[in-house]
Amino acid sequence: MRASLNKAGLVFASLGVFVALWAVVAYQLNDNALPPPADVWAALLVEYHSGELFHHLGMTLLRVFGAFVVAMAIGSAIGIWLGMHSLSNKILDPWLILLLNMPALVVIVLSYIWFGLNEAAAIGAVAVNKIPNVVITLREGARSLNPEFSEMASVYRFGFVKRLRHVVLPQLQPFFAAATRSGISLIWKIVLIVELLGRSNGVGFQIHLYFQLFDVATILAYTLAFVVVMLTVEYAVLQPLDKHANQWRSTNE
Repeated sequence: MRASLNKAGLVFASLGVFVALWAVVAYQLNDNALPPPADVWAALLVEYHSGELFHHLGMTLLRVFGAFVVAMAIGSAIGIWLGMHSLSNKILDPWLILLLNMPALVVIVLSYIWFGLNEAAAIGAVAVNKIPNVVITLREGARSLNPEFSEMASVYRFGFVKRLRHVVLPQLQPFFAAATRSGISLIWKIVLIVELLGRSNGVGFQIHLYFQLFDVATILAYTLAFVVVMLTVEYAVLQPLDKHANQWRSTNE
């Protein structure tokens, strides 16, 4: 408990130093391109009281969640399959390399051209950008499965579902945690680009709107609000998940 309080104190102290430096630099520059923290806070309150802030944050979070679920479901299934079947891996590896090196912007633009400016195209474009990373992570996890557990499952004649549930998935838990953490950090950044290019709401849309108005204070307000949300997800969900996964691994070692 005391260690957690000390860590929280250090985090708040570090953030306090950052805000103080920001205020000093903004005061010295005295330029609209870098508004002081007080102006950003005022812009944030305006968006909050108007109801726009939560509306656009909510739309962005829905897209992040949708793309994350699609990417994890498809990427995990493909990754586990490739890790356990070397021939399939050799055949599909060039496709995987191609998708890994495809620029996210190209995928988004092509998705909008082929499927239209709709939610399915937006979420699909984000998911396609993330799927290769999930595939690689889970493929490496499937390659590292302990063969002794597989032999045990064969001796006791486990069916496919039972083998997957009791043998494969528990060993892949740390890899799922790694794919989850890296996935969230990548997906929300790509979602902002998707919204900027072809959506009429969301944080990315608002940033684009206020960029046209050269309202830097409101741009920073939306940016910081969404960063706070993602940091909350990181510390409240992803880090405990990662800790649990690593604890499982260290216990079995």
